[in-house]
Amino acid sequence: MQIKNASFLRGAVGPKQYPEDGLPEIALVGRSNVGKSSLINRLINRKNLARTSAQPGKTQQLNYYAIETDLAPFYLVDCPGYGYARVSRSEKEKWQDFIEAYLSNRGPLALTFQVIDLRHEPSKDDVAMFRWLTDQGLPVAVIATKADKVPKGKWQAHIDRLMRTLDTPKKPLVFSAVSGYGLDQLSALLEELITPFDED
Repeated sequence: MQIKNASFLRGAVGPKQYPEDGLPEIALVGRSNVGKSSLINRLINRKNLARTSAQPGKTQQLNYYAIETDLAPFYLVDCPGYGYARVSRSEKEKWQDFIEAYLSNRGPLALTFQVIDLRHEPSKDDVAMFRWLTDQGLPVAVIATKADKVPKGKWQAHIDRLMRTLDTPKKPLVFSAVSGYGLDQLSALLEELITPFDED
């Protein structure tokens, strides 16, 4: 799969702002500053399309990115980061309800990438999100980011801890936005998801 073009489409705060063309959507969820924006930028080979922020919790909407490939177009949807401590409880609940409503009701949603920092044990918020997604019967793939910050000899121990904490037999996709490790595997997964939507 080759990405021919990528652009920011819009920020959405409700269903009325979601695209109506039925193209497949790939959602990214994760804690604030876990590396979702860096993952998007590396995937599309652009430095600053998805803005990375030093301020956790800055994304407060669904950010839609329109991706054109040599196979079929699709959307990457960057969801607000969860688990940011400096946000009020009511604000957290509002964001959580918003994210869950999108994930559980969005017809074109093909897969949710749950992005988790490989360096750290999954948080209670990570575990809660993963269990919610699986309980809802929603397809989810875990991406373990920032692999470049963990010595390669320790990767397996960190992977084992992640799988044990999430209580899942599925291995995460290990990824580094810095080195590009895991990019081919990520592209292959996306190719499988979007190809059935190609009507040509």
